Order: sequence, then C-alpha cells, then structure tokens
Amino acid sequence: MKMHETFIKPMHPEGRKFVAIFALITFGLFMLWDVLGWIGVGLTVWCYYFFRDPERVTPERPGLIISPADGMVSLIEPAVPPAELGLPATPLTRVSVFMSVFNCHVNRAPVAGRVSAVAYRPGKFFNASLDKASADNERNGVVIEMADGRLLPVVQIAGLVARRIVCFVKPGDALGRGERFGLIRFGSRLDIYLPEGVVPSVRVGQTMVAGETVIAELGQ
Repeated sequence: MKMHETFIKPMHPEGRKFVAIFALITFGLFMLWDVLGWIGVGLTVWCYYFFRDPERVTPERPGLIISPADGMVSLIEPAVPPAELGLPATPLTRVSVFMSVFNCHVNRAPVAGRVSAVAYRPGKFFNASLDKASADNERNGVVIEMADGRLLPVVQIAGLVARRIVCFVKPGDALGRGERFGLIRFGSRLDIYLPEGVVPSVRVGQTMVAGETVIAELGQ
C-alpha cells in the first residue's frame, strides 16, 4: 500500500453532494473571516472522512457471520426481531454495533445469501447507543436467507444525529458476505439477530470492523 492510501480513502458516492455543500459553505465563510473559513475546511475534511469507503478483506472460511458495521458492540441480549420483518416472535440473540460520527458508515452483509425481505419503519431519533433505540427509532430491516435456509435479520437504526438510512438492496437480490448493502448518515447503529443456537464470539465494548470482524460461527 502506498503512503497516501493510508490516509486518503475512497469516498462513497452518497457523500459527494454533502462534501460539495460543505465546500461551498466554507468558501462563503472565507469571504467573511479567514478563521471561520479554516473551521469550514476542517468540517469539510471531516465530512469527506465520514463518507469514506475503504476496501475490506472479508474472511472466506464457511460458516462465519461478519460484522456489518464499524464501531463498538454496545449490547448483546435476547430480543424479538422487528415485527415488520414478518419473522416468528421468538427471541434471538441480538448483537448491536454502535457507530459514532467518526466511524465508517458503509454497511456490509454479515453473510452470503438472498435478500428475502426489506422493511422500512419511520420512528424517533434517540441516541443509538440506548436499548430503546431498537424499538423506537427510525429503522430499516434486511433479512438474508442463507444457502441452508436459515434467516439472518440485520437492522439499520438511525441515531440522535443520523436522519437518513440508505439501503441499496431489494427482495430477491443476491448478496455476498462483506458486500455493501447500505449506509446511515451521521451516527447510528446496526442490530444483527443471530440464528437460534448460534453463540456470539464477541463481547460488549469490543471494536468491530465491517466486513472483517467475526461476530459468530454458524456451526452445523
């Protein structure tokens, strides 16, 4: 890897208009006062950094469930998947990954399979690190059906700052493990509901890397 590639990451196309807006505002700030202009430069660089979309090396070993998001594991607990996904009301182990405004916000498929359902539900904007965010906040759920027929729901949840969930997939689409399926703008969380009997191999407080960190193994 070249030196500049260590610090300059590709930007997801979703971020282009936001960086352009920040840059235009910065130009105006320079017209008013240089100090404000340089603050604008810092915010523009941060906006570019927020929408970074680095390449990831996804483990290829069969049976792995990979983190769909960068961030920190904030909760591991039994919970029923959102009702709008049409799944049985059976509690499953839910692993929540909280993304701060400094994390990469591109979301990646935790497993390979076919998208069997996508369901959006508007809601509130509580801090995404709180437990009630899973029930009350704006969210978008994606259910992935794996080759063995098991289902894995992954839910994008808007946070206190995030107000826009973007999903790139629709029912019937095929996803590879680690493939990009969406993003959330400016701070949020992802919930992964593990299939029955699957035990997480991560702990609360652990740092996750989307597309690379192993959350659990499916087993037989």
